[in-house]
Amino acid sequence: MSLIYTTLAFLFAICILIAFHELGHYFAARLCNVKVLRFSLGMGKVVFSRRFGADQTEWVISALPLGGYVKMLDLREQDKSAIAPIALTPFELKREFTGQSVWKRMAIVAAGPAANFLLAIVLFSVLFMAGVPEPVAKLRMPTASTPAYQAGIRGDELVTAVNGKPIQLWAELRWELLQLALDKQPAKLTLMTRPSEGSQGSHPQPHEITLSLNQLSTDDLQTNFLNKLGLDLAFSRAQLGEIKPDSPAMRAGLEKGDTVISIGGKNIPDSLELIETVRAAPDKLLHFSVDRSGVIREFSVTPEAVADNGKLVGKLNVEVRSVPEILNHQDSLFTAIQKASQRTWSTSVLILKTLGKMVLGEVSLKNVTGPLTIADYAGQTAKIGWISYVSFLAFISISLGVMNLLPIPILDGGHLLYYALEVLTGRPVPPRFWEIGQRAGIAVLMLLMAVAFYNDIVRLLPS
Repeated sequence: MSLIYTTLAFLFAICILIAFHELGHYFAARLCNVKVLRFSLGMGKVVFSRRFGADQTEWVISALPLGGYVKMLDLREQDKSAIAPIALTPFELKREFTGQSVWKRMAIVAAGPAANFLLAIVLFSVLFMAGVPEPVAKLRMPTASTPAYQAGIRGDELVTAVNGKPIQLWAELRWELLQLALDKQPAKLTLMTRPSEGSQGSHPQPHEITLSLNQLSTDDLQTNFLNKLGLDLAFSRAQLGEIKPDSPAMRAGLEKGDTVISIGGKNIPDSLELIETVRAAPDKLLHFSVDRSGVIREFSVTPEAVADNGKLVGKLNVEVRSVPEILNHQDSLFTAIQKASQRTWSTSVLILKTLGKMVLGEVSLKNVTGPLTIADYAGQTAKIGWISYVSFLAFISISLGVMNLLPIPILDGGHLLYYALEVLTGRPVPPRFWEIGQRAGIAVLMLLMAVAFYNDIVRLLPS
């Protein structure tokens, strides 16, 4: 069932992304008055075909879903195509692709990737307007050996800006630091410590710290690099919930609503620290300091020893709410489109930077992913929920747009390169040069696909 779910999520994603890409080419061709002979979703053998419209364009679904194409009236393919008429009338010659101005040809080619970027903006806009519940950028107490601690972070700080750019969410903090780490630039964090619940007075003035990112390698950026920096998400206060009868917590006198302040003199800033401290002390006496309705009280508690994956851990048999602070902010249409456009642009730049570092050998080719990994992510995000799946679709749509703009013959970017040369020289690129470029482009793509499939298999095989 899981395989079926993953397959369906993958096929839906691929069909949507390819359809938008090819529709970009199709509508641009129609606007430029170029005759479209066939619109194919998929490659290879035709499994479904219908003709519509004044031009009787053939709309096709082909057997292999990893691709698609828009076939236009093109004199270069007259001897190869059984779809196009052998003899063209003067009216049809005016609608032939190669007879159009170089600017029209460039617009038609560029419209495919542009459609992918537009789709990403639409998807991100929907997310921003709907409101995405995400943790705020509130920091947990780092360990003393980490760069975050050395920079002055002591926990419970709220990050409000990175290098002057305002942020609110944990995902935004990670995104900004990722881009700075790729460029080997330091991060200037604007921090604000929030007052504790029930305290009086205004917020203190924000202060800034500078966090060095030089110690991060390119391999670190593919994992949880924030953890290496010492930046962890702050969780809710260590407040006790329902307590089971005859549990260690109840026998010690703890009650629902108690907030644990410290254990054995060690500060307990959040629920995660409480859980970790208790789990590390099976059958060991612990001295709790708790806040009960504003009064600090002391209790001695011995966590029960229970087996967990072959290891003894401590357990109090009490409910502890362990969640970060969540923000669900909904943007207006204009703000959502603006933020979506910025996200699409910054994601495109990040992908290009990563590709550039890959070419220079600064980023491993292990990061090249193929359809198997994409299918796996499609299934995982679809199971999590529509928000994760839509975010996944937006990112893959951006990736498809960027990849198609690369100056590799056979891709849209390769064709744009040829047309740019035509603009500069005043004459089309010779057919022989086109043929050599197409063969070279196919070879490059086949090599990339081989690397991608190898990485996919290695990544998905159990270690």
